[in-house]
Amino acid sequence: MEVLAPAGSPESLTAAVRAGADAVYLGGSAFSARASAKNFDSGELKSAVEYCHARGVKVYLAVNTLLLQDELQKALDFVSYACTLPVDALIVQDPGLIRLLRKCAPGLRLHASTQMSIHTPLGAAALYDAGIKRVVLSRELSLKEIAEIHESTPVELEAFVHGALCMSVSGQCYFSSVLGSRSGNRGLCAQPCRLPFSVTGGTGHDLSLKDLSMIGRMDELSRAGIFSAKIEGRMKRPEYVAAAARASRLAADGEPVPPELVKNLDAVFSRSGFTTGYLDGKLGRDMFGVRSKEDVTGATSAVFSELHGLYNQEYQRIPVSFRLTIQKDQPVELFAADGEGRTARVTLGEPPQPALNRAIDEERCVEQLKKTGGTPFYTDEITCEIGEGLSVPVSLLNKLRREALEKLEQMRMRRVEIPFQMCEIPAAGTHTAGKMRLRARFTSAVLPSAAKQCELVYLPYNTDLNTLQRLKEDGYPVALEIPRGIFGMEKAVRARLLNAKEAGFSEVWAGNLGAAALAGKLGLTVHGGFSLNITNTAALEWYREFGLSDTELSFELTLAQAAAIGGELPRGLLLYGRLPLMLTRNCPAANAGGCKNCKTAPFLTDRKGIRFPVQCFGACSEVLNSVPLYMADRLAEVRNQDFGVLRFTTETAYEAEEVINRYLTGAPGNGELTRGLYYRGIE
Repeated sequence: MEVLAPAGSPESLTAAVRAGADAVYLGGSAFSARASAKNFDSGELKSAVEYCHARGVKVYLAVNTLLLQDELQKALDFVSYACTLPVDALIVQDPGLIRLLRKCAPGLRLHASTQMSIHTPLGAAALYDAGIKRVVLSRELSLKEIAEIHESTPVELEAFVHGALCMSVSGQCYFSSVLGSRSGNRGLCAQPCRLPFSVTGGTGHDLSLKDLSMIGRMDELSRAGIFSAKIEGRMKRPEYVAAAARASRLAADGEPVPPELVKNLDAVFSRSGFTTGYLDGKLGRDMFGVRSKEDVTGATSAVFSELHGLYNQEYQRIPVSFRLTIQKDQPVELFAADGEGRTARVTLGEPPQPALNRAIDEERCVEQLKKTGGTPFYTDEITCEIGEGLSVPVSLLNKLRREALEKLEQMRMRRVEIPFQMCEIPAAGTHTAGKMRLRARFTSAVLPSAAKQCELVYLPYNTDLNTLQRLKEDGYPVALEIPRGIFGMEKAVRARLLNAKEAGFSEVWAGNLGAAALAGKLGLTVHGGFSLNITNTAALEWYREFGLSDTELSFELTLAQAAAIGGELPRGLLLYGRLPLMLTRNCPAANAGGCKNCKTAPFLTDRKGIRFPVQCFGACSEVLNSVPLYMADRLAEVRNQDFGVLRFTTETAYEAEEVINRYLTGAPGNGELTRGLYYRGIE
């Protein structure tokens, strides 16, 4: 297995490489999902790539944030520079960037970020078909579910092996953006989930998970089909990176991890210990934890000093073969090869002298040539062709060795650039939309009569077919909502959708790429959801080509940004409802004793006493905002949208009736409400 380590700074990069990582992932000065890490400017990035390539280590550049329309050109310019270095792969989230790079740089290897929320076989297969070479899977998958994905598609799979776990499925958390305009999809998450949020009878920190550690079980990840074991931690210090990389290196090579290293890795960073709950399919209270006083005080200066020793010397990973020629009346020559086709030849200007005392012999030459310490090379094979009675000073042999290895290292730094041809970016523009229609989404089949005036009414995909038929006959334009999280459920959802299709229900809402792929395979009409995170014209066009009939745009856009998205695909916005702040497979409300205790709708309470409802659907739960988004009295400001979506969650049928009528008349709201991010936007 590949050991993939984080490099949030040049110091951490050195630590990762010298501790034995096969590859590193890092960010540049922009478009990285860890914007608060030190990251690398252009000069540092060039040096980092050369340093790694000289040592046989791959570099994956993270350009894994959502891009706004006016950032696409800058992103392409940055990737164009990365192709000159060249980096070994680009980690991406934005489908618009994927679309552009398949045209600009078809030879550039693309890895789909975990921010793309891929957790189903068809989701991974869809990206493989789109030219993605590797998928970084959602962290919430079990080993069994990973194996099912591996068996379904040849795409390489990458999974996290150690480090922090977000409570939310990556790419589906809007908590930080809605509460403070700092978007996790843009690399600026403020981590509000680590603050006290509690359910009655819970832990008191019911959005904070322990860190993951599967280092001791990497063989199980490998058997499940994981190609690359990824260590989380671009924000962490070099000693942590070194400890995690060295432990993972040993485990990947089938060697025991020393207990002292395990102890130090725990001490340098943990949250009440570690968990493997997701991979084992064992969710619940035991997975939750916070940084305790003991966790913090365990990271002593002695621990850091010991871990620093893991990377104070070069990690010798590159085999080198030497052929030394010492012959009478010929310059002494050393030929070196690194086994990958690179060779270096170094000669001494003067031929060897006759020996006055002890002649040079093979034993002494081999002894000197083996001294490759302080370099990334180790000797694999040494061949000597030595004439009789000749003398060569040891110092000259050492010089030959040094010069040959320096030449090899310089050659290893140089790689062929990846061709890049700047392509046209789909322009921002004014989309021609007619009168905006309304759509409504409900969690149950108890519907208000006003919903009949909506263009579409979304109901859960598993709603009873007889009930759906009755509603259809009553005049409700019924469509089905596929859950955003369908971990391990793809086959069951497929069967349900097939039954619905046979009963005459062929329109579905899909808020995940895997769900959209599934519906498309079944020949259903697919309406994209807000959680596809479409923030630019190129992304909209990618989904049009993918087969969506229309889509919601991201609610992280401002109204002005949404209005400026061009392209042909019909689009709309969420205009009402408690915004879904977080999609989590580990329901926080279950900390109170399991789902059997949810006799009433559960909620989380923050340290200020504000309550956030929690609802379950499919394989996941949604944490909802404390107040609803309301835009009925601002509809005139919602421009260039084909439809608006009213997303009902905690409302009764009577309350929903009232809301729909307000949107039909443009009436102001009452009670607490929010305008979301439509005016203040995100960083």
